[in-house]
Amino acid sequence: MVLSTIPADIDLLFPPKELEQRRHKLKRLVQSPNSFFMDVGCFNITTVFSHSQTVVLWGMLSRGMGGTLFVQGCLNISTSFSRSETVVLCGSCSSVLCTPTGGKARLTEGTSFRKKSE
Repeated sequence: MVLSTIPADIDLLFPPKELEQRRHKLKRLVQSPNSFFMDVGCFNITTVFSHSQTVVLWGMLSRGMGGTLFVQGCLNISTSFSRSETVVLCGSCSSVLCTPTGGKARLTEGTSFRKKSE
């Protein structure tokens, strides 16, 4: 039987943060969940009109050869749970933001997220 060893020179009252994050959520010094709420941004660009060549990559636009650029699209931010069990849709354009898996929700391409502050 192989036992995992913990270095003897760590402080048990104030353990390192990375050591606490590796532990099970119920065996930490202060119990805390692994899941979180997050803001999911929808960057679905529906229509691009231009008088010149335009490159559209992941919601970022670059103009070439001078000209006017008009963009119609969704830049909506929705709140989602990191382990949601249902498909999360954008409120304004109805595109899929994230899909459920067995554990954490999988974000679709073209979306970004940030953890919500407490």
